[in-house]
Amino acid sequence: MKFVWVLLVVLAGVWLWRSSRQSDPRLHRENEAVEPPPLDMVRCTLCSVHFPSGDGVQGNKGWYCSADHRQRAEP
Repeated sequence: MKFVWVLLVVLAGVWLWRSSRQSDPRLHRENEAVEPPPLDMVRCTLCSVHFPSGDGVQGNKGWYCSADHRQRAEP
């Protein structure tokens, strides 16, 4: 009879541990989408248009919105 009580207490402990572990918010963060970091905004030296640095072309005198503007400004 003691064995049955010990088994019930152990099973109840395992059940409580697992139920609290599943509601842990850190475990649910894996399913959330991670946002990429924001890009730096730069200004075209020729036309003064602002754009993300990843979309532009860097030249000797600064950033340009296109290769054409870089060629015009830096002959």
